[in-house]
Amino acid sequence: MDVKNWPEIKNPEKYGGQKVIIGTVTDGYHPLEEKYGRTRKILEELKDSGADILICTKSDLVLRDLDLLKEINQKNRLTVSWSVNTLDESFKENMDAAVSIERRLAAMKQVYDAGIRTVCFISPVFPGLTDIEAIIEREKDQCDLVWLENLNLRGGFKKTIMDYIADKHSDLLPLYEEIYNKKNRSYFEALEKKRRKSLKNTAAGLWTMKRRMKESPKYIRQS
Repeated sequence: MDVKNWPEIKNPEKYGGQKVIIGTVTDGYHPLEEKYGRTRKILEELKDSGADILICTKSDLVLRDLDLLKEINQKNRLTVSWSVNTLDESFKENMDAAVSIERRLAAMKQVYDAGIRTVCFISPVFPGLTDIEAIIEREKDQCDLVWLENLNLRGGFKKTIMDYIADKHSDLLPLYEEIYNKKNRSYFEALEKKRRKSLKNTAAGLWTMKRRMKESPKYIRQS
């Protein structure tokens, strides 16, 4: 792991109104953050910048900085996003080494209750395995936005996932062959239609519970 160091940001105001995203490649709350505190350092330097700050994570270590996040939220547009693509802890254990789904959702709830804008990022959506409706039902009282990203398989990662499906979920292998080898996107197209059909009821229900958003909750598909 390469721990980044940088010169002090002496003029944070230059980032005013700009989007600053933490965690696009490496989780800003990687376990080593507990030791090195680099994410907290940059947040401290940006707290009066007026920037549009987005933190992407799979961790509940973000709660360590809740005091700072509340302070930042007073002068900046702050959003914290958690990746949650399953409620099945065994499947999660097969996919990543981050904290449990329950710990992520508990952290999301605390940040949401602190008045900070939260996102549930359902990514990646595994065909036949990710239950989008169940996830939305679970987190609907503690997030402002839901983002969706389909599973994309490229390079060596494709073989790893296809082998996993063949071993652990062999009944789904024909579906994965159709999508990722025959390039048939009809599964995701049908899923998108289903999402849009249910969006009116689901989003409207969420909207009635939102107290901080100036706009209606959005369900954004990223592919």
